[in-house]
Amino acid sequence: MMDNQTLSLIVAGAELVAPGLRRIHLVAADGSRLPPAAPGAHITLALPSPAGARPLRNSYTLVSADPEGGYQLIVRRADRSRGGSRHIHDALAPGDAIEATAPHNLFALHSQAKKHLLIGGGIGITPMLAFVAQLRSRNARFELHQIAAPDETAVFETLLAPRAGERIHIHAGRAGCDLAALLGAQPLGTHVYTCGPAGLMDAVEATAAALGWPASHVHREDFGAAGGEPFTLRLAASGIEIAVAGDQTMLEAIEAAGIDAPSLCRGGACGVCQVAVHEGTPEHRDHFLSEAERASGACVMPCVSRSRSPVLVLDL
Repeated sequence: MMDNQTLSLIVAGAELVAPGLRRIHLVAADGSRLPPAAPGAHITLALPSPAGARPLRNSYTLVSADPEGGYQLIVRRADRSRGGSRHIHDALAPGDAIEATAPHNLFALHSQAKKHLLIGGGIGITPMLAFVAQLRSRNARFELHQIAAPDETAVFETLLAPRAGERIHIHAGRAGCDLAALLGAQPLGTHVYTCGPAGLMDAVEATAAALGWPASHVHREDFGAAGGEPFTLRLAASGIEIAVAGDQTMLEAIEAAGIDAPSLCRGGACGVCQVAVHEGTPEHRDHFLSEAERASGACVMPCVSRSRSPVLVLDL
């Protein structure tokens, strides 16, 4: 069923839960128990590449994780993606085999929080669904604020309908949610968790800091977006040069070239993919390195970061 890194899974079911959102149910290929996972955990799926090259590796948060009953994901169709979400929506079917990493959790609920404030944006709702289920089962204090594009509020109303209640709020756009008022009204000991577009998460962090929240009480989930100018990677050990496209991360480009590189969260939070820089200037986009480490330019997280120089030479 698994080695130290890989789970062999079967698609047990798939359904649309709202327009553009497909729920996938995964079980162990050999019928055995899957590793347990707390709310906030994610797995990385190996998906076919549209170009037929090495598999795409996309990380998805587990909406639920039952070692006996399997894992559930909700994946949003993104037409302007590398093809992973399109494959999940258009091709993945019950009975299909798929490989995944074991679950990893860098976005867990804080056990000592007096209250949990959940702020999601778009598909950032996925970890919040698992949080809400656990917090309700514990009778813990929480509230969820989901921010949706004005033309997508009905999508999230449908998705959240089974969990509806006075602690669930859906806002039409960022303007509909006053972060300063929301964060400023929370009791001492509250922890805030945010997942969604980087602009939303940055705004939550900045607002919390301005209001005097301890940094340790603010948590975010990143999966990183490529987005930037193309550049060239040179691998110091072999001299291999790799072109990194504007819609591709360094890690994706390295993997596409047939080179194995360590990775885990693929969102710049865990530090597993950290690599030394020999030449060039990184453009840091991670949430792991300190400001001093970023300023030194001595290392970079290839899963999310890019290059400010035309060529970046890595210790690979």
